[in-house]
Amino acid sequence: MARRPQLTLLNNGNATGQSVDWPGGNGACFAEGTFGGATLTLQILSPNGTWMTLGNQTTFTANGVAGFTAPAGQVRMQITGGTPSAVYAYVVGIPTNNGG
Repeated sequence: MARRPQLTLLNNGNATGQSVDWPGGNGACFAEGTFGGATLTLQILSPNGTWMTLGNQTTFTANGVAGFTAPAGQVRMQITGGTPSAVYAYVVGIPTNNGG
């Protein structure tokens, strides 16, 4: 079985998390917790140093999971608005089957 990254973006969080190194490729983003009116957005750091949304499908206002594709780089989960508590977020790599 291929190795895949599993990275924690938020662990019992209530504010924007620290960035982590994403190795690049396909992934699944999981978000869960008490949103309290907050919006969670998966972001990637651009080469120019700007945090950018990694696609509309990775913006959450309730528990959910969404697929994404991203180059290698720094990613984080941004929290805006509301009064969130006990929020958890992860990105998990999806191995590519290159077999014939």
